[in-house]
Amino acid sequence: MTRLNRRLLLGAIAVLVPVLAGCEAGLNAPTLEFHPASSGVSITQNGITLDNVFVLGPPLGSALPPGGRAGVFLAIEAENGDRLVSVSAPGTASTVKLTDGPIDLPAQTLVDLGGPEPKIVLNRLVNPLLGGTTVQLTLLFQQAGTVTVSVPVEPHAYDYATYSPPAIPRPTPSARPKAHASGSASSSPSASPSATP
Repeated sequence: MTRLNRRLLLGAIAVLVPVLAGCEAGLNAPTLEFHPASSGVSITQNGITLDNVFVLGPPLGSALPPGGRAGVFLAIEAENGDRLVSVSAPGTASTVKLTDGPIDLPAQTLVDLGGPEPKIVLNRLVNPLLGGTTVQLTLLFQQAGTVTVSVPVEPHAYDYATYSPPAIPRPTPSARPKAHASGSASSSPSASPSATP
């Protein structure tokens, strides 16, 4: 191989390597687009499988305020059957509500709590809640006991744009005392004229 051929070969390689390496580079490259890190957390503990667990956070660039609400989405399978009795989120929410009450989990049956409406709601958030953070949830099962898991807060955007935040609770009408008529017309019998013979 002559010196000229070697130079041409090395020059061609020097030109082709960056072209091949950057085949998806540019302003519209897929690597520049947002991709969620994961859909949620999946674990198996005490015979309970939790799949795709996440908290739906606020839209991008905002935060759910203290005192606000957030929905939890997941799928659950109990190997031998069980019942989800309660959920807590220490340090994140003052209370957590199962919107339809305790959830029965038939043996080896996937129970989908994946929305679009949340069946588990974090109430009275303690601090502002941002997408990209994590929340620790403790789920209490009737037979399996407690399962604690740290789950991501996903922004209400992209793949999660179709999920619904918790419905705003409607205030219950307060009972007002009914107004009673204070004055009542009392009719007293009038004295009848006395007739004297």
